[in-house]
Amino acid sequence: MDTEVFRIRTGDAPSAADITGRVAAFVRGKGDGLVSVFVPHATAGVAIIETGAGSDRDLIRHLDELFPRDSRWRHRHGAPGHGADHVLPAFVSPSAVIPVVDGVMALGTWQSVLLVDTNRDNHHRSVRVSFISA
Repeated sequence: MDTEVFRIRTGDAPSAADITGRVAAFVRGKGDGLVSVFVPHATAGVAIIETGAGSDRDLIRHLDELFPRDSRWRHRHGAPGHGADHVLPAFVSPSAVIPVVDGVMALGTWQSVLLVDTNRDNHHRSVRVSFISA
């Protein structure tokens, strides 16, 4: 298995950062296999969706609607509503596995790999990519 970790700044507002290019660069030239994309954080996830047409912004907006920033959460340290961030990985998994064919991710035409981070308290994230050859 070949693995690498990179860091990304997500900022102090909820975000869906497109990491497709970073993952594509990692698998380039590796042949056939699977790439795992994993975020080792309790308050972030990985999504494979369309970007560019506003779906990434729709995702963040709807997550804010599903998980309001108020006092309903038992997990209460950090910014107001931080407990919502800890529920996120149950709905946006912290990992995704993508087939790789001849060194290229076998994504659909409009699919992109996103790091989804709603946590306003943590401005930097790590992403582990791991390639397993066929």
